[in-house]
Amino acid sequence: MQDAAGHNVGVDANLFHASVHGGLDCTACHADIHGYPHPDHPAQVNCANCHSEQAGALVGSVHEHASRQPCTACHGDAHAIVSKDSPKSAAYPLNIPATCGRCHGNASMAKQHHLSNVYPQYVDSIHGFALSKEGLLVAANCSSCHGDHHILSHKDPRSPTYRTNIPKTCGSCHAGILAKYMAGIHGQAMEQGNPQAPVCTDCHTAHAISAPTMAESTQVCGNCHQPQLTTYRDTFHSKVSSLGSYIDIARCSDCHGEHGILPASNPRSPVNRANLVRTCGRCHAGANAGFVKYEPHANPHNFRRFPILSSIRLFMVLLITCVMTFFVLHSVLWLIRSLVEKVQSRTAKGGRS
Repeated sequence: MQDAAGHNVGVDANLFHASVHGGLDCTACHADIHGYPHPDHPAQVNCANCHSEQAGALVGSVHEHASRQPCTACHGDAHAIVSKDSPKSAAYPLNIPATCGRCHGNASMAKQHHLSNVYPQYVDSIHGFALSKEGLLVAANCSSCHGDHHILSHKDPRSPTYRTNIPKTCGSCHAGILAKYMAGIHGQAMEQGNPQAPVCTDCHTAHAISAPTMAESTQVCGNCHQPQLTTYRDTFHSKVSSLGSYIDIARCSDCHGEHGILPASNPRSPVNRANLVRTCGRCHAGANAGFVKYEPHANPHNFRRFPILSSIRLFMVLLITCVMTFFVLHSVLWLIRSLVEKVQSRTAKGGRS
């Protein structure tokens, strides 16, 4: 049934009585309606009359406007709201991404509110696959990271997605990884207030998180460690990888670890001199003390640290320069001689004629 404006004013009694509000009278929400016909402009239903705790949480959140109108945008049809524990609920864990995606997957709305269109990124992520393909209720959904009612901007220090809070937020599911991260050099730098210290989203991104087996750690690490990435790309490992072979090719995480990364000076680091035979031996059977003298990040431009390599480079540059100069000069002189002989030959022939 529709009113004169074309709005649907019909209520399915079966759906309503099966909802969480099924035991309430209509006037519990529509308190200003006392008879029929109804007022031309009935008062807007205020969910906060019953749900004061949730309404209070909305105050100051990015969705604060929802506290001034029925919360049907998130919970579904006002007359058919079911418990969040029901698979039919819009707030059921498996349904939350689609519910949030109605706004955060809408390109025009994202543009209007200066938001990134994150829903497609999440759907194709490892979390999205775990939820939609595997049906894992424990997989991270939107509210797992952002909260449910008191959602704050990622720029707000109180937000679980604020930069320094991200490790703790991710660690609520990935507790073991959080412990390793906090024991590593990145986690320690973050705790010490270093603004450059990487957190989870710097390496894994925020929404388009791929499976670790699909991640290319060299480029990810290189975003911060550009000099090391440059020297790595000069090595055999990188050259083979660039040809399309990603099997058994050593990348950053294979040598340095993944989350509990420690400086080479730390005795527990896999790249500490005392541990290199074991670390390299994971791929290179029979690795010994001589084998691990190989420098994976040797820089031929750094004479102070790599004097022999720098000297060899300088010698090769001078050798090539001298050889090329000799051959260029030789070719020029040979060309001049050929031209002179040709002119002399023509002159001699002209004289005889």
